[in-house]
Amino acid sequence: MSNIKLFQDKKIRSVWNGEEDQWYFSVVDVVEALTDSPNPRQYWRKMKDRDLKEFESYPFWVQLKLQSADGKKYATDCANVKGLFRIIQSIPSPKAEPFKQWLAEVGYERLQEIENPELAQERMKELFTPQCE
Repeated sequence: MSNIKLFQDKKIRSVWNGEEDQWYFSVVDVVEALTDSPNPRQYWRKMKDRDLKEFESYPFWVQLKLQSADGKKYATDCANVKGLFRIIQSIPSPKAEPFKQWLAEVGYERLQEIENPELAQERMKELFTPQCE
């Protein structure tokens, strides 16, 4: 199941891995949300080369196909919550702590939805019901 999460009005592409019972998030989207970099792909590439080189033999990110803005699916570096925490620690950003809290909330909501599927239905109604002003 693919999904878009919002962190401070930034879209974070994500996909649920049912076999592992965990979310995977687009690393580039997270980098963009935390750094406001004009080129988050380049930022992530340099970060991997500079800060995360020691993890090359066993990276904590995987490539999954996620839908991009053009509607096509492309292989995208993704990480689960544990991997994202490791990445976030390498990004000097005042947004890091709020992002960690956001990740914890996303995970908590998903666990609640697994236990009570009606909560997922209610959340979807809220997301897709037009707001009257």
